[in-house]
Amino acid sequence: MGQTKHQPNILIIMADQLTAKALGCYGNTEVISPNIDRLSETGIHFENAYTSSPLCTPARYAFMTGQNVSHCKGYDNASYMPSTMPTFAHYLRLMGYHTCLSGKMHFVGPDQLHGFEKRLTTDIYPADFGWVPDWTRPGERIDLWYHNMSSVTQAGVAAITNQLAYDDLVGTSAVREIYDHARSDNPRPLCLVASFIHPHDPYATRQKYWAMYENREIALPRVPRPISQPDPHNARLESVIDVDTVSTTDNDVINARRAYYGNVSYIDEWVGRLQDVLKECGLDQETLIVFTSDHGDMLGEFGLWYKMSFREWSARIPLIINRPDRLSSRTVDSPVSHVDILPTLLDIASTREFRQPEPIDPIDGQSLWPQCLGEQEDDGKIAISEYLAEGTSAPMLMLRQNQYKYICCDTDPELLFDVQSDPDELTNLAEASSSQDVMKRFRILAMNHWDSKTLRQEIMQDQNRRRMVHAALAKGKRTDWDYTPYQNASEEYTRSHMDLTQHDIWSRFPRPEPFNPYS
Repeated sequence: MGQTKHQPNILIIMADQLTAKALGCYGNTEVISPNIDRLSETGIHFENAYTSSPLCTPARYAFMTGQNVSHCKGYDNASYMPSTMPTFAHYLRLMGYHTCLSGKMHFVGPDQLHGFEKRLTTDIYPADFGWVPDWTRPGERIDLWYHNMSSVTQAGVAAITNQLAYDDLVGTSAVREIYDHARSDNPRPLCLVASFIHPHDPYATRQKYWAMYENREIALPRVPRPISQPDPHNARLESVIDVDTVSTTDNDVINARRAYYGNVSYIDEWVGRLQDVLKECGLDQETLIVFTSDHGDMLGEFGLWYKMSFREWSARIPLIINRPDRLSSRTVDSPVSHVDILPTLLDIASTREFRQPEPIDPIDGQSLWPQCLGEQEDDGKIAISEYLAEGTSAPMLMLRQNQYKYICCDTDPELLFDVQSDPDELTNLAEASSSQDVMKRFRILAMNHWDSKTLRQEIMQDQNRRRMVHAALAKGKRTDWDYTPYQNASEEYTRSHMDLTQHDIWSRFPRPEPFNPYS
């Protein structure tokens, strides 16, 4: 089960901070996302996919390793991944794939490849230990890199931004890689990850995408900021994003949502462009596409913005798997998460010739390929998400099973929501007498999942270690870990040591008829 006759190419398109709730295929009637919606309509749509951690680097480490962030030690946005930690890029290379990354993965440390054979761009975020939180000072704000409300109050139109310049390069580099694969003689299948930074804040979009929403009504958040905050984690996040330093109007909120939706449409355009190139190269029927995001965005719900929350807008992500020659469209309702992607990819790549390697480290996820094929339903599956960074001073855990979402932290009251009957998460059922059997089951699962107090001490020791190393490396001569893409200009375009005619023929796709002037 799960084996294919041949290995497909794999294209993984990853957005950043894209909540499932901001896509048409997940029920949003305001956003314009036709290409992603079409990918969902013709593929496997995972209705209840969750981030393994609602923060960039931890989520991506779980995505790459198939391990929960407490296991792979991807605690925060300055967490280090050892070069000895296998990722799906390592495993797929062992299974015969050419692995390539275009865009963001927020690796921290001197290894900026982690199994990818080729990386086309640098990262948009730093590779050093500069963004380490400090749980010994839980109330401290670090203005140098913490979020603030500028993204909301300054939302609107921009011809160019740091992030637009980056994603333009990510997209064009990914397109070039598909063309290069099509015209190469490399017999290995391609696994290409195109990882964009949008629609991550700041909420600034090009006029083209802003204008797409000119005559569309954009609603205010369904749940306003509570007058008195009953959720301690929400209250801490209000401080983390400095929400009370500015007064925001309804117009500010709508502009921020409009620009965010505009950047969703920008990503959607890249999804369509990448699919068009696959089709142009004759690769569309033999390429499996995975579309996902690292985490979501609160977009003003509960008065919160950005991520770091287990609430649905922040924690729930899109996950779509599409392979036209193998899969019939269907919706999977059981909860899934990032850690399930690695075993799914290995299942997809497995053939008689290229068997799955034995995992070096235990894998926390489960392959979703049987569900994609309609061979298995897993109604009891549990999606796990962990949060171990700024905005808390103790490990936070979310468990989603069936209709229930359970959230616990040693410093906070427990939360229990029925997200089917209460999708806005307004009613905490943790104290309800009718919920005690459910609560007992979740408490046992949480207790078996980790020793929270021991983990807290390990995290604080790791934070202290990284802060000390960063302080030392900032003294004297600085050696940066940021990735510089390799480029050999002597082998690009046209050079004097090349046969001009043959080189022009080789670089063209489709290849023209052979040129034999004397035959």
